[in-house]
Amino acid sequence: MADSLVNKEVFTVVSLCFLWYVTSSTNNVIGKMVLTQFPFPMTVTMVQLLSISVYSGPFFNMWGVRRATSFSWKFYFKFLVPLALGKFIASVFTHVSIWKVPVSYAHTVKATMPMFTVVLSRIILGEKQTVPVYLSLVPIILGVAIATLTELSFDLTGLLSALAATMQHSLQNIFSKKVLSDTGVHHLRLLQILGRLSFMLFIPFWMYSDLSHIMKETVLLKESSIVLLLLTDGLLNWLQNILAFSVMSVTSSLTYGVASATKRLFVIGISLLVLGNPATKLNLFGMGVSVLGVLAYNKARLDQRKAEKAKPLLPMSSDRVQLLPPPQARSPLKQNGVANGYLVNNNEEKLSHFV
Repeated sequence: MADSLVNKEVFTVVSLCFLWYVTSSTNNVIGKMVLTQFPFPMTVTMVQLLSISVYSGPFFNMWGVRRATSFSWKFYFKFLVPLALGKFIASVFTHVSIWKVPVSYAHTVKATMPMFTVVLSRIILGEKQTVPVYLSLVPIILGVAIATLTELSFDLTGLLSALAATMQHSLQNIFSKKVLSDTGVHHLRLLQILGRLSFMLFIPFWMYSDLSHIMKETVLLKESSIVLLLLTDGLLNWLQNILAFSVMSVTSSLTYGVASATKRLFVIGISLLVLGNPATKLNLFGMGVSVLGVLAYNKARLDQRKAEKAKPLLPMSSDRVQLLPPPQARSPLKQNGVANGYLVNNNEEKLSHFV
């Protein structure tokens, strides 16, 4: 019976990962096709945000995802609006990078996210990392540098856009953890809120930036293939977020990190095969080194968290010990996965692969 349950869990994880890889790869390939024929990155972003807004509500309600609690206006403007701004900017830069450079190279550059996360966490939160964590950044930087120097279709705008998107995703992850820990809001509800808020906030900017140009390209709009590709891209982008969360909910942090790094390799491989982007052996070597660096980073971070949890508590003198009241007398602060305002699980550690 035990073996049967283990086999069932393994089959579930493998199936979810396979669907995640296929969906993400297809989404990236279609995204490249869309931007090649329809070079409006902001419009592609708006379609994806609209897809999140339209599909999330009914699906999450049917799936039984708990609703988000109401937020004060102060909280909205202090945290959610900046996060929505970050999500929009990161998505636009991502699409610009995919438009200007091959998908394989854009994903290789995105492997630098751990580097941005470590640096920004140190600056913003004052977090210090262990020596193995810092050392794991070396192969990431080295691999991206090799891939950049040997990229046959190199474009400076594409490189800078990919780096800007990665840095923005890192910032978004840091502040998303704050929202998750302080409110206990479900990951998927946060995705829904940010998608809807981003779409509503940037309609005026989209109208000013793209609408007039798109109206002039009436021939493009009349082609059903482009409209279909746009709608498919939005649906796949939403679906890959759902699959990413599903994998995250049934695996450990390290397993999820490995699965995410493997997904990046899968996306790079599929994009090279389907889109036929030329790549030298040294270029492929650089991509592989950067992904291995990400795996080493995930392992080092997991070891660091285990070491921090294993640290013994400092002894206190007897006059400073305060006994807790009996359980029935305590305030019921733990609700919906939140205890004393902090999330009681480690899913927020996996957010850097999800948002």
